[in-house]
Amino acid sequence: MNQKILKLENLLRFHTICRQLHSLYQRRMLAQWRHVFSSAYPVWPAQPYAQPWQTDALIRAALSQHRLLVTKKEKKSQKSQLSSTKSKKEVEVWIGMTVEELARAMEKDIDCVYESLLNTAIDIDSLEAHSHLDEVWIKEVIKKSGMKLKWSKLKQDKVRENKDAVKRPQADPALLIPRSPVVTIMGHVDHGKTTLLDKLRKTQVAAMEAGGITQHIGAFLVSLPSGEKITFLDTPGHAAFSAMRARGAHITDIIILVVAADDGVMKQTVESIQHAKDAQVPVVLAINKCDKAEADPERVKKELLAYDVVCEDYGGDIQAVHVSALTPRAREVVHWRKYEQEQEKNKEDLELIEEKRKEHQEAHRKAREKYGTLPWKERSFIKYKIKKQQQPLKPKEKAGGDSNVLPIIIKGDVDGSVEAILNIMDTYDASHECELELVHFGVGDISENDVNLAETFHGVIYGFNVNAGNVIQQSAAKKGVKIKLHKIIYRLIEDLQEELSSRLPCIVEEHTIGEASILATFSITEGKKKVPVAGCRVQKGQLEKQKKFKLIRNGHVIWKGSLISLKHHKDDISVIKTGMDCGLSLDEEKIEFKVGDDIVCYEEKEVLAKTSWDPGF
Repeated sequence: MNQKILKLENLLRFHTICRQLHSLYQRRMLAQWRHVFSSAYPVWPAQPYAQPWQTDALIRAALSQHRLLVTKKEKKSQKSQLSSTKSKKEVEVWIGMTVEELARAMEKDIDCVYESLLNTAIDIDSLEAHSHLDEVWIKEVIKKSGMKLKWSKLKQDKVRENKDAVKRPQADPALLIPRSPVVTIMGHVDHGKTTLLDKLRKTQVAAMEAGGITQHIGAFLVSLPSGEKITFLDTPGHAAFSAMRARGAHITDIIILVVAADDGVMKQTVESIQHAKDAQVPVVLAINKCDKAEADPERVKKELLAYDVVCEDYGGDIQAVHVSALTPRAREVVHWRKYEQEQEKNKEDLELIEEKRKEHQEAHRKAREKYGTLPWKERSFIKYKIKKQQQPLKPKEKAGGDSNVLPIIIKGDVDGSVEAILNIMDTYDASHECELELVHFGVGDISENDVNLAETFHGVIYGFNVNAGNVIQQSAAKKGVKIKLHKIIYRLIEDLQEELSSRLPCIVEEHTIGEASILATFSITEGKKKVPVAGCRVQKGQLEKQKKFKLIRNGHVIWKGSLISLKHHKDDISVIKTGMDCGLSLDEEKIEFKVGDDIVCYEEKEVLAKTSWDPGF
């Protein structure tokens, strides 16, 4: 009330000052008019009027009052705004709070939140008490409720930035660069894989390879008449190169499984099928050598049914093409083009296959995590030591060891070749006969260091597709070190088997010379002794008195030794042949003969032992 009275007094005072100013102005104008016309008009009595300094004082007072009034109005407005702001209730909110939490923070019912969100873009019907609200809707509810918003620092700090790894979105098809499809040719050794590829690229690699078999992975780019290109991978078919075939299967788009029509499904054929299944790669069956008289393609298709490879002729989805690598065929080209058209229709299936392949690769990677990031050489050596379950012998121990230990050094032209040989060595299971000890392995030609190692450990050096210079060979000869070089892997393994066999002790074998049956028994007197005699007939071969004999009864040997006499009638003889009768006595008097026993004449010969290790080919 006091403020209103003060405001009224100020307004009245300002109004009075304005009237005084107006009166002053009129009097000044009248005084000037009288001064100009004083001679023409009679003089009026002088009216009192304010001096100029009085007028300025009034103006200053009026302006001062006006400024005071305006200042008070502004202060009053600010105070009213401040009081209104202080009167609003603060609500502590945080990002992601629910409807129920917002109502609890406002100390209102949930219906109050719903009412505040009416006529907004949010769907009220879909909101529940536990529904999370975005920041914009939280602000809207607080504003409409006449409250003041305050963000909770504690709650905000808990909201962390999402740093999780997310799947990379698919690339824009317009930015993708097409690549040549990769086709891997797989199958059993000598089934014509390389010859078939030679026809496509018009070369003769098969004729130049050692032993006529492929021992490395070959990659070739073939240009089609349309200008498109296909990358072909030729894998070794020999049993020793399983790891190479597995790698070829995992980096390809399509596998061509080559099976000879005259040979059928073989061991490496089954292995190639398993590689294709593990890699989730589609297969095309090429039945090769169909030009041979003994070819039977239908037998091949039936044999493949046992391994879940069902051709289209039998209701499956595997295309089978009858080919002859020695004679390009137009039907093969037509079938290939049909296959390409089907692949265009099955893009979605191929994408699914690609996802499965990636999953398989991830599973394979996890399975190898126990070896960490070690190179394959270290992994192979670790696996080798684990398999042997023993520490490497020192050179001094080697020097004093027995002959039933074969230390070896392996050198190859490429890592894949050395790996294949080491994989074969992992199958060695004849340590009870001769211990096979790996001293060193590596890539490259035979070096002086290899010779020194072999001399120290009394070992043998095996080289695959590598060379040993004249100087190295002369040094090895002086030091008594064997260097064995091979260009065909199974020849190297056969040589290793022979070397292992040479370390084994000789075996004594019995060679039968003749057999005789005892028909009667009697005894003769020699001095004061009675000597048992067997009357025999030679059934096979001949009996030689100087050889060894054994007595067999009911299939069991009951005596081995020599004869003291061999007679035909009354004559002493040294040889009795088939069909002749004889009488004989043994060097052991306590042995009694029985009718039906067998006498075997034999000789003993020492033969070289052969290792029982079978590498599988």
